[in-house]
Amino acid sequence: MQVARDVSLAGKTTLGIGGAAREFVRVATVDELREALATSEPVLILGGGSNLVVGDGGFAGRVVQPGMTAIAYDGDEVRVEAGVVWDELVAQMVDEGRAGLECMSGIPGLVGATPMQNVGAYGQEVSDTIVRVEALYRETREVVTFSPEQCRFGYRTSAFKATSRWVITSVTFRLRRGESRPRYAELTKALAIAEGGTAPLARVRETVIGLRRGKGMVVDAADPESRSAGSFFTNPIVEPAVVARLDARFGAAMPRWPQPDGMVKLSAGWLIERAGFTKGYTVGRVGISKKHALALVNRGGASAAELLALAREIQDGVRAQLGVQLELEPVVV
Repeated sequence: MQVARDVSLAGKTTLGIGGAAREFVRVATVDELREALATSEPVLILGGGSNLVVGDGGFAGRVVQPGMTAIAYDGDEVRVEAGVVWDELVAQMVDEGRAGLECMSGIPGLVGATPMQNVGAYGQEVSDTIVRVEALYRETREVVTFSPEQCRFGYRTSAFKATSRWVITSVTFRLRRGESRPRYAELTKALAIAEGGTAPLARVRETVIGLRRGKGMVVDAADPESRSAGSFFTNPIVEPAVVARLDARFGAAMPRWPQPDGMVKLSAGWLIERAGFTKGYTVGRVGISKKHALALVNRGGASAAELLALAREIQDGVRAQLGVQLELEPVVV
């Protein structure tokens, strides 16, 4: 295990923003992970840097990036170590004819980060197929196995989010063989299939990546609109009374997704635009993507302070104009 010093974190995030880490180490095994955690320095676990905003002052401690990359099979179960690149795993599973991850094609980051916020897109979430998660408990350095129930998955959350006690080391998925069964309206329309229909995995993956690319949500050095952390705000889940109030103003055209508990999920991007923040809105070196109202973009040389100021401006505007509180999706260090 080699420890590097004063390593810029900007280049290790999709936003390209952030100061330096006092120490940086990439670990190749769980034993190396244990060794890396045995320090008196504060520790930050870094995945692919796709859902992260690093402050301009950097991190005054040790940044540890899991680099374990083994994949093992047991029938329909696939155990994947935390350092595997997520989209490379999705591509491999599609090639092998294993369904369950294809609608999450094109999402950046590493496998170990996906259970933390229950990553999802186009009608799929990782919790749909996860059968167990292995995580190292930082206090004892022991690896503990979590069932899906113990993971306490919810909309963009889990038992691992907002806590530093656990470092995910592997995720096991159960992936059936066969065609995809898309259920997200935008995707089924793009595929030209009926509700409840099926489509080849490769076609679904290609279509999803095309949809994401059109929104600047595929990391591409040639596309400045992709210099973001993906969706910067989660879709708010509100009381029916809030929906009724907004319907009285905007009508039934407002997107909404009723939840099993009676609450209603709204589109954060739609709300942002209705509050007057249009695609392409720019303040100095940061702005809203020209392709997607949920993505905040580093237009070049931006600071974390500038980015977070824009995020607060949008939150304040949506709350003042529409009475809805938006929450940040990325982790802010």
